[in-house]
Amino acid sequence: MTRLRRATPLRAAVLLLLMVAALAAAPWPGAAVPAPGALAAWQWPVTPQPDVVRGFDKPAQRWLAGHRGVDLAAAGGTAVRSPAGGTVRFAGHVVDRPVLTVDHGGGLVSSFEPVASTLSPGEAVAAGQTVGLLDVRPPALDPPGTKQPHCPGSCLHWGVRLDGEYVDPLRFILDRRPSILLPLPAGPGS
Repeated sequence: MTRLRRATPLRAAVLLLLMVAALAAAPWPGAAVPAPGALAAWQWPVTPQPDVVRGFDKPAQRWLAGHRGVDLAAAGGTAVRSPAGGTVRFAGHVVDRPVLTVDHGGGLVSSFEPVASTLSPGEAVAAGQTVGLLDVRPPALDPPGTKQPHCPGSCLHWGVRLDGEYVDPLRFILDRRPSILLPLPAGPGS
């Protein structure tokens, strides 16, 4: 019976550790989960790694104001690359700017603006392949009544949707999971 009493606290500690590990690995409530393997090959759409001029700001409701992507500092004419393999879904103008959309499969879709591209819908693209050039014109060249530039300087707006919902594109590039501190095992003499 003594052996069973000593084994019970050890089993409880192992079970507790496994439960904590399972909770740490589980998605957080409200977090979209990308398709398996989707994160492995993602890369920045502009190189070298750009400064983030404006971060993702998901609105509380779909119809409210927010920032459904990130703005990355880049000069006009910079090559824009597909962050992952996929198929061009849209290449054209939306309102007053050129937009490119790439479907990566598994419910993941990237959109880039203002990006001028010669690609057509249906064309396959590889991860890292140049898909267009950042199209930044001085506001003086824009027709009267058009919106002013999205960024104070030149930038690429990169949005990502997962199953139709906008998610933070940086989650596919950077490890942004919360840090979880686990207790250290008791040492000798504790």
